[in-house]
Amino acid sequence: MTTYLGISAMGVISPVGKGKAQVADHLFRGTRDGMRLRADLVPGRNVLVAEALGETPTLPAALAAWDCRNNRMLAAALDEIRPDIEGAIARHGRDRIAVILGTSTSGIAEGEAAYATRLASGQWPAGFDYRQQEVGGLSAFAQAYLGLVGPAYTIATACSSSAKAFGVARRLIRAGLVDAAIVGGVDSLCRMTPSGFQALGAVSAHPANPFSRNRDGITVGEAAAVFLLEREESEVLFMGIGETSDAHHISAPDPAGLGAEEAMREALRDAGCSASEVAYVNLHGTATPLNDAMESRAVHDVFGEQTPCSSTKAMTGHTLGAAGACEAAFLWLTLARQHNPEHRLPPHLWDGAHDPSLAPLRLAEPGDRFTDRGRVAMLSNSFAFGGSNVALVLGRAAP
Repeated sequence: MTTYLGISAMGVISPVGKGKAQVADHLFRGTRDGMRLRADLVPGRNVLVAEALGETPTLPAALAAWDCRNNRMLAAALDEIRPDIEGAIARHGRDRIAVILGTSTSGIAEGEAAYATRLASGQWPAGFDYRQQEVGGLSAFAQAYLGLVGPAYTIATACSSSAKAFGVARRLIRAGLVDAAIVGGVDSLCRMTPSGFQALGAVSAHPANPFSRNRDGITVGEAAAVFLLEREESEVLFMGIGETSDAHHISAPDPAGLGAEEAMREALRDAGCSASEVAYVNLHGTATPLNDAMESRAVHDVFGEQTPCSSTKAMTGHTLGAAGACEAAFLWLTLARQHNPEHRLPPHLWDGAHDPSLAPLRLAEPGDRFTDRGRVAMLSNSFAFGGSNVALVLGRAAP
C-alpha cells in the first residue's frame, strides 16, 4: 500500500497575491494584477514582468549578511507557516527537520547592483555579502532564520528546481534521516534572467498567452512558496513524483515530449492512481511555441482531452526556479476545503485563439469546478532547460 506524506502547511507570496487567503481569492477568479512594465531590467527596452504582491519583512540584524529580496520573499512565505514549523520543532527537534529549497537566480539582483557600484566607484557597497547571491545561501538563510540544525541544501535545476525538492525531501524522510522537511522554492526578479530570455527571443511584449496560436514567449515572474512535509497525515497529501532527464537540448524541449510524458506516467505510478482519477492538471505552459507544442502532445497522450488543465503562468509569469513550488501551492489551495469550498479550478487565461497544430486539451474556463468523488488527485508539470522534467501529484483522501 502506498504511504503518502502530509503537506500540513503552506505559505506563499506571488504575483497573484500574498498569503493563502488572498492568493486563493485572486487565483480562482483569474488575475493579472502583478503584471508590470519595467525599464530597468533589459537595456533599452521596457519589459513586462510579473512582480510579487505584498510587503516582505525586514530581516533581523543578525542575518544582515543574507539581506536580499530573494531571502526576504522566502521569509514572507516562511512567516506564514512559522507556527506550524514551531509545532514540528516541538514534535521532532531542530535537528530532525530538513530544509530543501529550489532556486535559479538566488539574490543575483543585489550582486548586479553591487557590481555596478564597484565599476563606478572601485568599491563594493557597504552591506553587500556574496552569500546573498550564492545558490546554497537560500537554504542556509532559511535554516538560520528558523533556527534549524538538520540537513539543508538547495536544488538548482532551472525551472524544475523547487518541484525536485519534494522528491529529495521525501527520500530523506523515508531514509529515516529526518522526520519532516521545509520544502519549496523562491526566485526574484533580476536583470540577468529577462536579458537572457530576450537574447533567446523568448520574451513576449504581452502577458503570457499559453497554448494560443498567437503565443510568442514568456513573461518572467517572481514568487516564493514553502510547505511543511511530514509523515503525519494531513488534508493535502504529497502522493507522487516522476522525474526524467531526456537531455534533448540545452534550451529546447524534446518535440515528441517523451521525457515529459514519462515523468507524468511515473508520477501516476508512484501515486498509485490512474490518469482517469486526476481531477486537474497544472500545465507547465510557458507560452513559448516549442514548450506548448511538446506539452500539449504529452498531456494529451496521458490524459486525453477530458481532464481539465490550465497554465497559471498567464497570471504569475514564469517564476523559474520557484515555478514548481508556486504551482504546487496552487494545487494545495485547490485541494484545501477551507480555501476552495466550491471546488473551483484555476482558470486558463488566454485570448481563446485555438492552435489547430496543438494536440487538443480541455482548458479550464473561469467558473469551472472539479467533482469531489472523495479521494482527489491533481498533477503539476515542471519542465526545465536541459530536459529536466518533473511531475508532482498532490491530493487529498476521502473525508
